[in-house]
Amino acid sequence: MAKAAVVILNWNGRNFLEEFLPSVIRFNPEFSEVIVADNASTDDSVSWLKTNFPSVRIIQNPKNGGFAKGYNEALSHVDAEYYILLNSDVEVTANWMEPVIQLMDSDSNIAAAQPKIRSYKEKGKFEYAGAAGGFIDKNGYPFCRGRIFETVEDDLGQYDDDIELFWATGACLFVRSSVWKEMNGLDIDFFAHMEEIDLCWRMRNLGYKIMYSGKSLVYHVGGGTLGKQNPRKTFLNFRNNLIIILKNHASGYLFVKILWRMLLDGIAGVKLFFTGDFAHVWAIIRAHYSFYYMIPETIRKRKALKKNIIHFATKGIYTKSIVAGYFLGNKKKFTDLDKKDFSI
Repeated sequence: MAKAAVVILNWNGRNFLEEFLPSVIRFNPEFSEVIVADNASTDDSVSWLKTNFPSVRIIQNPKNGGFAKGYNEALSHVDAEYYILLNSDVEVTANWMEPVIQLMDSDSNIAAAQPKIRSYKEKGKFEYAGAAGGFIDKNGYPFCRGRIFETVEDDLGQYDDDIELFWATGACLFVRSSVWKEMNGLDIDFFAHMEEIDLCWRMRNLGYKIMYSGKSLVYHVGGGTLGKQNPRKTFLNFRNNLIIILKNHASGYLFVKILWRMLLDGIAGVKLFFTGDFAHVWAIIRAHYSFYYMIPETIRKRKALKKNIIHFATKGIYTKSIVAGYFLGNKKKFTDLDKKDFSI
């Protein structure tokens, strides 16, 4: 068994592989294997890999099942203590892997972790989707240290620590393979977006820790498959956010919170309507109808998960509304949030 396996999920991303795979190979330690899992690409990714990087192992999935199913299928063929799920549009740096592995080796209760993630396009800034680690507020809205809604911070060394998170980003996700198997991997019903938050929440509900290492640094392009302004991404984010709440949130006031979130989604839709973003309004409507359709299956999953939960995870949740804090309270940065407003 290898100590670690870096697994890059690829779908028609030869340009990303050509640009970023060399850094992964260059800075890959001896104890790690580099693998490309191809999600039934229709470009020349696989032939290009075989020609230019014959030493890189290729796992070919039979069809494109999205991020979740793609990784579940690929990792079933990988034997390593740690899986490192790495987006194809990530540039790694020297010594990027070792600090995170050392952190996870120090505590067997750490199930997942992430490095510091900066923007590849603006290298002094944090990256939108992962930044310095993820949290959620009382209404289930995810946000990051270094990025709250559209405000992305410069990296001034303010998040160089190692701390416990609520969730770690799927752009560069270190996972203990034994816990991955215990969780049965990612939930394939998500297809893409927020499945890593669901995975981390399930881990936390079973008492595992999710960590961040500020000693490790990578750069992420972001939006490589679905751009930030893509209505498909809006659909997936709104639908999947409702699913993770219903599936993983503590029982108290659960359905009240679901209804409240749906109302907030409606307000977001009205705002988009008046700015002329009609495709995104329709995406939110479709997201809600898709969520309704998935409620019975989500409740079935919740009941199955609940059998092994002693206490639902509450540590690390921001007990106020990040929406109100950001738009009404001028709390634009993580450091603007009061530490006493996080549950302990």
